[in-house]
Amino acid sequence: MLSEVASRHTIWTHSIPDAMSISMRSIQSPSSHAAEQESFFSLAALQVGLPLMWASPRPSPNLPDKEDSSIGSADVVRTGERLARFAPLLAQLFPELEAAGGIIESDLLAAPRLQEALNMPADTGTLLVKADHALPIAGSIKARGGIHEVLEHAETLALQHGLLASHEADYRVLAEPTARALFSRHQIAVGSTGNLGLAIGVMAAALGFQAVVHMSADAKEWKKERLRKRGVTVVEHAGDYAKAVAAGRAAAEADPRCHFVDDERSLSLLLGYAAAAPRLARQLVAQGRRVDAEHPLFVYLPCGVGGAPGGIALGLSQIYGEHVHCFFAEPTRSPCFLVQMLAGTPELAHLGAHPSVYDLGLDNRTEADGLAVPRASVLAAEVVRPFLAGVYTVNDEALFRHLHLAATTEGFRIEPSAAACLPGPAMLMGTAEGRAYLQREQLEHHMARSTHIAWTTGGLFVPDDEYARFRVRGALTS
Repeated sequence: MLSEVASRHTIWTHSIPDAMSISMRSIQSPSSHAAEQESFFSLAALQVGLPLMWASPRPSPNLPDKEDSSIGSADVVRTGERLARFAPLLAQLFPELEAAGGIIESDLLAAPRLQEALNMPADTGTLLVKADHALPIAGSIKARGGIHEVLEHAETLALQHGLLASHEADYRVLAEPTARALFSRHQIAVGSTGNLGLAIGVMAAALGFQAVVHMSADAKEWKKERLRKRGVTVVEHAGDYAKAVAAGRAAAEADPRCHFVDDERSLSLLLGYAAAAPRLARQLVAQGRRVDAEHPLFVYLPCGVGGAPGGIALGLSQIYGEHVHCFFAEPTRSPCFLVQMLAGTPELAHLGAHPSVYDLGLDNRTEADGLAVPRASVLAAEVVRPFLAGVYTVNDEALFRHLHLAATTEGFRIEPSAAACLPGPAMLMGTAEGRAYLQREQLEHHMARSTHIAWTTGGLFVPDDEYARFRVRGALTS
């Protein structure tokens, strides 16, 4: 089935060095330094790291929600209910959550100055920013899935040991000495490039668990130090993300009291991210934004292993069906999700069902540390395959340029990984392949009434000196 579906996909690419330099206005008047030069998919273009866009034919745009479906909307509802049960406890543990009643959520923000700077005319729709870069506790989108999995594991243990009589109990009892004594006998571990480790480590330590984070070589030093200050054990590995995950998984298998949060395989993580969709839907209603055939929704999500964008895309597809169009954004040298979407095509058949970016000769090196992943989550890939709109790739220069643009226009403080969402509208509306998608989906005449959401995924806790370096680099590439 994998090869059958993948063989129907077509990739287009630009032969220019930086496809991000194409703006919406270049549809009519290409800029002098970035005239469009389209060609059908070239494996060579992917292998040398050119920015490109892949648009899916979306053969099954309506996600089934049947009893035999592996992940249904009822699962997402139950996840939201679990987060609500824990809200009073979270408000007690984290003072920054008191005002929100223990709910971890980000704002959906208008960004008119950023929209203008991105050369998005009003007749292309309205740009909003889902500000997960400012999520409390973890400072990134990983606060959603990571914290949910820790809470689910704590709930399971507490019910098993009689600390909670039922789901109707007062969960603040889990902050008392008896609960902490129970949790202290158990370990929660994860492999991470940084942000997921922060979310897991901080939440696990706050509940009293032994928290261990296996960090890859490309993880930022400040993230390691932030974890250590919270009492989290950081195990450093010389290899990449995949090796850190493998090492953590192996260590956990040898310890029956260790729960390993597996970013490549975890349903709990995926559901934690999916729970963001109903909340976003309520925010859109509150702002008077409709989503239907005449008011399409486009969402641009930075993608590493795929769990976070996969979960969010799943939740949104369950709510909006064919009227939401989710595009994942990846670094040009770490496009693991795109490679997974191509698994089984004639060009990549020799690489098997779960290929790596290394198999294509790419080096997986990028300043977007949260997206530096060589091999995608098969779970996430198979979940989104029926309805994913597409994937586009971004080089590091474009990441820093858009990071700087977000700061100068709207004051958004984001990290390079988060900036990958911002070129999305240009890739959709300013490229031949994106326009072909809009035409095929019969969306061209509805763009003025459309909503575009750029989902910024991290940045709150980036140290001032490092963020200043980001800004300098972004200004130099602008």
